[in-house]
Formats: sequence, C-alpha cells, structure tokens
Amino acid sequence: MVYCFLADGFEELEAIAPIDILRRADVDVITVGVTGKIVTGSHGIAVTADITLDNVKLDSTLEAVVLPGGLPGATNLENSSVVQSAIDYANKNDAYICAICAAPQILGHKGLLKGKEAIAYPGFEKELDGAKISESFVAVDGKFITAKGAGVAVEFGLAITAALKGQSVSDKIRAAIQMK
Repeated sequence: MVYCFLADGFEELEAIAPIDILRRADVDVITVGVTGKIVTGSHGIAVTADITLDNVKLDSTLEAVVLPGGLPGATNLENSSVVQSAIDYANKNDAYICAICAAPQILGHKGLLKGKEAIAYPGFEKELDGAKISESFVAVDGKFITAKGAGVAVEFGLAITAALKGQSVSDKIRAAIQMK
C-alpha cells in the first residue's frame, strides 16, 4: 500500500500523475487529505482524498510514501506530525520515500538525503542537506525517489512503479500511455 499525502496548495500534476500510473500498475494507492477530506491544489483544483490523517495506519503493508510538491503544499506536508511519522516509519522499515518538486526539502531538513543522489525544483537544491545533487530529472537512490517538478510527474510515477512492481511493468505502462 502507498500513501500519497495531499495538503492544500499541492501541485496537482505531481500528485495525480503518479497516482494514476501506480493505479494502472495495480498498486493500492490511498490518498490522504492532510488539510481535510477536500484538498485544493495550487491551481484551484479540489480533490476528494480517500482518507484523512486520523485514518492513517503505519504498519507492514506500507510500501511507499509519496509527497507531491507545490507551495504551500510542501510546507503544509512538512508541518504535519502524521506526515513526519509516516516518513520516519517508511525510513525505519525500508519502504520507499518519494518526493517531487519542493517536497524533497522535507527529506533534506530531516537529514535523510545525506550522501544520497537527489533532485528538487531549481532553487530548492540548497534544502537537500548533504545530498549529491543529481543531473537527472528523476533520481533514484536506494529507497529514495526524488524528482524536479510537474513536467516529469509521469516519469516520477513510472520510477515509483518500477521500484514497486519491476521495470517490465513500468515499461508496459509507458508503452500503453504512449510515453517516450
């Protein structure tokens, strides 16, 4: 199971594209409304989350945590004790931690990216404390998957899919959606 955390001000493409790709791969993705059941993205698109923070259960079924960027969405994620606990649980239990755009700064602030290859939206690299800044649009280093921004949201989703379901499943979805 994968939790995708949504907070008011999230970047819509960075959440919806990976959710869509993962669900095409039959990954159980649960959207979590950090700021309520109805969450409004940075471009005014309202989304109904599957659950709210009080329904989050951190157990052995957690395969990954997905953190979309956008502002103030990433800041709202970082300010949530439940999101912080989910990141900590994922880190301690060998689950994937996936963040895109401004959200990798959350991992940087926690010191989780020290010595890891990572990327974030231009200008946020300085927040990735101790990371080796990647030249790629999507960086995978162990259980950490980071990406630059909305323009690579599908690639981000495909990278998470490859990590969870294997490269052949990711490639099959890439072909089905006509992605280069």
